[in-house]
Amino acid sequence: MAIGAFVEGPAGGMGYNSHVTPFVMLSCIVAGSGGVLFGYDLGISGGVTSMESFLKRFFPDMYYRVKGDSHVSNYCRFDSQLLTVFTSSLYIAGFIATLFASSVTTKYGRRTSILIGGSLFIVGSAFGGAAVNVYMLLISRILLGIGLGFTNQSIPLYLSEMAPLQYRGAINNGFELCVSIGILIANLINYRVVKIEGGWGWRISLSMAAVPATFLTIGAIFLPETPSFLIQRDGNIDQAKMMLQRLRGTTGVQKELDDLVTASNISRTIKNPYRNILQKKYRPQLVIALLIPFFNQVTGINVLNFYAPVMFRTIGFKESASLASAVFTRVFALFGNIVAMIFVDRFGRRKLLLAGGVQMILSQFAVGAIMAVKFKEYGAMEEEYAYLVLDIMCVFMAQFALTWGPLTYLVPTEIFQLEIRSAGQSIVIAAIFLVTFVIGQTFLATLCHLKSVTFFLFGGCVCVMTLFVFFFLPETKQLTMEQMDQVWRRHWFWKRIVGEDEEDQTRTAQEL
Repeated sequence: MAIGAFVEGPAGGMGYNSHVTPFVMLSCIVAGSGGVLFGYDLGISGGVTSMESFLKRFFPDMYYRVKGDSHVSNYCRFDSQLLTVFTSSLYIAGFIATLFASSVTTKYGRRTSILIGGSLFIVGSAFGGAAVNVYMLLISRILLGIGLGFTNQSIPLYLSEMAPLQYRGAINNGFELCVSIGILIANLINYRVVKIEGGWGWRISLSMAAVPATFLTIGAIFLPETPSFLIQRDGNIDQAKMMLQRLRGTTGVQKELDDLVTASNISRTIKNPYRNILQKKYRPQLVIALLIPFFNQVTGINVLNFYAPVMFRTIGFKESASLASAVFTRVFALFGNIVAMIFVDRFGRRKLLLAGGVQMILSQFAVGAIMAVKFKEYGAMEEEYAYLVLDIMCVFMAQFALTWGPLTYLVPTEIFQLEIRSAGQSIVIAAIFLVTFVIGQTFLATLCHLKSVTFFLFGGCVCVMTLFVFFFLPETKQLTMEQMDQVWRRHWFWKRIVGEDEEDQTRTAQEL
């Protein structure tokens, strides 16, 4: 299924010369801090919504239900549409914002989008920490969501364009590592502030997002633009060459520069990237751009990312223990992210996605079976089975962090030609936000009505996505981003579609 090797040249691909220079690493560290922001907002909402002081102030009906209404099913204790709106409003705002972010990223640069996103984060964090009613909470989440729309659209693109070919996977995976670090920080802060007397610790949790946001915003002022954008913006080849030499640590960058110029010349002929991405020749990229993020979300990962403390409280853990359990699962995820950075450029994307899919199928089915047999409508689950669920979720988190987590951002950034790259990345991030919003808005209600079947449903979705990867996703690590179109011409399925389009174009040209 995977294409043959295209590796040649000293840098491991297509005659490029490059090294990982301190300049590249510093630029990528600053940009990757946007992942910390994303992770922090994923992790913080589940923690504060499990805090009794937060619920009592903003969601009093939920507070009395959680405190032990014996007439409410265990599966339904947190089922509240207003509570899920607080969590998921961030993602619908991000969905809308990322569609606008594409034009900003294309016209004004990757750095500009990062700067806009970081600034909105700071304002959103201030609203959250100072909130006195639900409306201020929602304004905070919407501002944070708009910020995420800009940063998540531009940062993976920035990292892929800045990274040397042979380390592109590892550097791009650093974004997912930063996401895990952000979630871990959020979980640790939630665990500590819940013990503050007076019940105002949630204000610290919501406002602390301003710290990494400030770092990102200030850092973005000094970030260099990518060579691809410098050429695309005004055709300044000399400036792009100097930037490439500085990034790659060598003067021998002519081959890579020529490829960037060729890609830029093609991109200048595209007037409407969103309309052109619908062309048949881009059909493989469009399908993957939609399905990879969709499958990422239907694994059930964000059930753990922003509902982990809620879920652990559901199965019987106390307030502090549920927050500690969320920290524990995130440590496993962090370990998985580090392993992914080491192996993604060695084993490739496709093998990791397949291996992770099998492991996650087993994990979701195991949790569903335990919940079906040992978790009843009323009363707590036996302690040993509650901890068994926790152990299985740790395995699930590690596998996701090793495979589908980072590769959801990496693979789409690799497959798009320059002329549709920004639009394609917007579609990827918009799909992530939209599906995340739907799952975030419906999970608690789904858990209430389907109970343990919810986890079998997630497991079934993982089965489908693993089959999709096996049959339709080629390996993407061996080619440069400017030459990725070769992958589709050699794939057993996609070559038919791409070939038909090339024949149509040739026939049209002859007729004209």
